[in-house]
Amino acid sequence: MASYHGPKAKIQRRFGEVLVPRPKYARILEKRAYPPGEHGKDKQFRSGRRSDYGMQLSEKQKVSFIYNVREGQLRRYFMKARKMPGNTGANLLGLLERRLDNLVYRAGFAPTIWAARQLVGHGHVLVNGQRLNIPSYQVRPGEVLSLTAKMSKNPHVMESIESNAYAPQYLTVDTGSKSATFTRIPERGEIQVPVDEQLVVEFYNRLA
Repeated sequence: MASYHGPKAKIQRRFGEVLVPRPKYARILEKRAYPPGEHGKDKQFRSGRRSDYGMQLSEKQKVSFIYNVREGQLRRYFMKARKMPGNTGANLLGLLERRLDNLVYRAGFAPTIWAARQLVGHGHVLVNGQRLNIPSYQVRPGEVLSLTAKMSKNPHVMESIESNAYAPQYLTVDTGSKSATFTRIPERGEIQVPVDEQLVVEFYNRLA
């Protein structure tokens, strides 16, 4: 799946689960607990086990959607993760979690990963005080993320920060200064994404 720009609820209905933790998506999936499309209601009653390849492909597509990365990017992350010591799946999620746009989202500066990428791409994010507009930048432990003076006063940004009830343990967020420090590489148990990364590893291994 390429970087997705269509209706977010539609793609989550296709997977049958909430992948973007926002109340409106939970309500939509509760009201429409079936896949999108003309025959979506019929599909919810079909039974049968999917093939191994089908499950692997689905998990890979979920990761691509959650982190808003294209197929080519995701494959490159996998190749890098495979060369790192430790578990390849955990390494893969760790690399994705360290993306600048993702950490801007985790810090609460934007309500979604898509909004976070826009903030970064438009030059509204600083890393150690320097403007950086590369969403895929791999943030290193100790680096500080902040917003430009103008954007830190933006009402949508302020609302997002105020409504952000959860910041991961590897991010220290200062809501007053609109900044966040990436303290360390996250462990797998701290990365709260509803995916089975081992299936993603198996998907790419079968292509190797």
